[in-house]
Amino acid sequence: MSGRIASTFARLARERRTALIPYVTGGDPDLDATAHVLDALVEAGADIVELGVPFSDPMADGPVIQAAMNRALAHGVRLADLLEVARAFRERHPDVPLILFGYMNPLHRYGLERAVRDMAAAGVDGLLVVDLPPEEAEELTRHTRPAGLDFIALYTPTSDDDRVRTIAAQGSGFAYCVSMTGVTGGRVSEHDALAARVQAVRRLSGVPAAVGFGVRTPEDAVRVAAIADGVVVGSALVQAMAGRAPVEAPAVAGEFIAAMRQAMDAATR
Repeated sequence: MSGRIASTFARLARERRTALIPYVTGGDPDLDATAHVLDALVEAGADIVELGVPFSDPMADGPVIQAAMNRALAHGVRLADLLEVARAFRERHPDVPLILFGYMNPLHRYGLERAVRDMAAAGVDGLLVVDLPPEEAEELTRHTRPAGLDFIALYTPTSDDDRVRTIAAQGSGFAYCVSMTGVTGGRVSEHDALAARVQAVRRLSGVPAAVGFGVRTPEDAVRVAAIADGVVVGSALVQAMAGRAPVEAPAVAGEFIAAMRQAMDAATR
């Protein structure tokens, strides 16, 4: 586990708080605004930040994030641009973990070994690749491990215990538990079943477990925070910024995440 990710979860565990992990698509509404949005998220209480790498065929994402990726691609945003965003973010926020979220195609185009090397140099802490099955993950993790990057593995509601062990053999940092089948942007699944699955993934993987897909409101965040080590919010945040002028996006993002952070912290007092 990378130093920043490990220390963040360790600190939050001591404080009996749950990590808040927002996702935004890099380059939406534009590249300059993305840097300010990331700052606003940290100031609003984000513990870890996920930065999406635009891709033209984001099959695991729903229409909200697909549209954000299309807008970013229309601006010409590529992985190399986001590495510069990451580098500047690391200078401003030396202790906040930053994860790149995306698909294998942009990594292959850039070159896997080169991509991992440049991510590490830019201060990226982890990589989450939604279309890379665990059976093929060694293709990437043989580069991420020596570079000190975490490979954040995805666990679906249909992953039985044997499957969880297989996925965990490649993953590190934290376990990303998908709350539902299907694409991003749906609703959080039935609470008791999700709680049992999160507990099993945490036990079998040996790393903290965060839940994403379907967290839309502060109330959703509180419910998920009660059963997980981290709460990931993506589509709802991206939707809140959609259609906003670049100058408006940081304030919108900050207010959205601050409401979730306040609700999560209030629930643990």
